[in-house]
Amino acid sequence: MTGVDRILLALGALAGLLGVAASAAAAHVSGADSLKTAAQFLLFHAPAILALAALSATGTTHRLVTRIAAGVLVVGLALFSGDLALRALHGTPMFPMAAPTGGMVLMAGWLLVGVAAFVPGRR
Repeated sequence: MTGVDRILLALGALAGLLGVAASAAAAHVSGADSLKTAAQFLLFHAPAILALAALSATGTTHRLVTRIAAGVLVVGLALFSGDLALRALHGTPMFPMAAPTGGMVLMAGWLLVGVAAFVPGRR
């Protein structure tokens, strides 16, 4: 496993950790629907990022395309969930249009995951 794959693995684990933390925080904050949504997105995407790191490390899919797909998911997740969490906890956005931008980046990441499925990897 290369350093890039280890970084992706750590970022997937961080997404899971933050998802659990945001879920717990949402249980104690009134009107925390957007925090719950952020938590759900973190928890939904964490296993996907972990799986992409594993696919890249084993060469099952094309390493570069898979790593780019995982990285794009991480960026989209940070923008989308980060903005929702900041709004819920501090009442301020990350920057204008951060959540919608993050959502679009997430969709692009999933498209790249699909592309990675069809680009042959080395075994």
